[in-house]
Amino acid sequence: MNTFNHLTQEERFYIYTQLKQGVSKNQIAITLGRHKSTIGREITRNTGQCGYRYKQAERIAKQRHIDKPKNIKMTAELQQIITPLIKEKWSPDCISGRLKQQGKDSVSHETIYRYILANKAAGGDLYTYLRHQAKPYRKRYGKNDYRGTIPSRVDIDERPQVVDDKTRLGDWEADTVIGKGHKGVLVTLTERVSKLNFAISIERKESELTKEAIINALEPFKRWVHTITFDNGREFCGHEAIAKTLDCGTYFAKPYHSWQRGLNENHNGLLRQYFPKKEPLDKVTQDEVDSAITALNHRPRKGLNYRTPWEVFCQITGVDINKSQGVALIA
Repeated sequence: MNTFNHLTQEERFYIYTQLKQGVSKNQIAITLGRHKSTIGREITRNTGQCGYRYKQAERIAKQRHIDKPKNIKMTAELQQIITPLIKEKWSPDCISGRLKQQGKDSVSHETIYRYILANKAAGGDLYTYLRHQAKPYRKRYGKNDYRGTIPSRVDIDERPQVVDDKTRLGDWEADTVIGKGHKGVLVTLTERVSKLNFAISIERKESELTKEAIINALEPFKRWVHTITFDNGREFCGHEAIAKTLDCGTYFAKPYHSWQRGLNENHNGLLRQYFPKKEPLDKVTQDEVDSAITALNHRPRKGLNYRTPWEVFCQITGVDINKSQGVALIA
């Protein structure tokens, strides 16, 4: 079978004529000696508004080949660009995608990983800037929730569908990051569409302090606060006052269903690059949090087509969040 070669113009003409006659894709594949998935993929990828036409399909396929990223070697010039970004804790995928998004020469994330490993073998420390340094995965099992009932708690099942659809700005997720020995707390808030996040340092994991931190952070952005989805910690018992002040809906994820606030959980993991779990947070200043958050705020995201949350939020709202005061911004 001619499986590994690109389809020729003659084969595309044959596909075109057979489709017009109502011949099945499976039969076309058998006649051409191609796998049926090859024919199916060809029709799906190269069909225009007027259906599958062989000349148009040929043009689309050629343009796709031209646009396909070419393998570029890791040159000394690229190393000078990439190394500082690694030290800014950007992931290899982040670096590769952002360079491509800006129309610059780029290498694959695999090439960047190989560069980091070669640096490690030579005694370098670039690998220490990676988020995951080959740490073993710890399986987490479900467990009982002994934290007590939160008054007037509204379950996530009652949250509007528009929140899951991510078709509007202003639906937030909330959590806390705790220092070693329960010393020091960071309250984090993540916006689901732009992936923007605020972080506020508080002394203790208490509902009054948490409530004040959330209100102070989001009140300047009240126009873009429709809902907040919380973890089930008792520190969020002040949710009714938050809802009243911000004029928003408040909901709670199911106990130990962290994936229901997956974006916020992921951002907390990014924040841990700067404030590891093994360290207390009671000596961490807001300025230090701000510094870490500023770096994260300008880190591109694959889910945003390698734009930053800062760029997306500003584009949608027209607000320059650099001019916002009193909050730390997590990108």
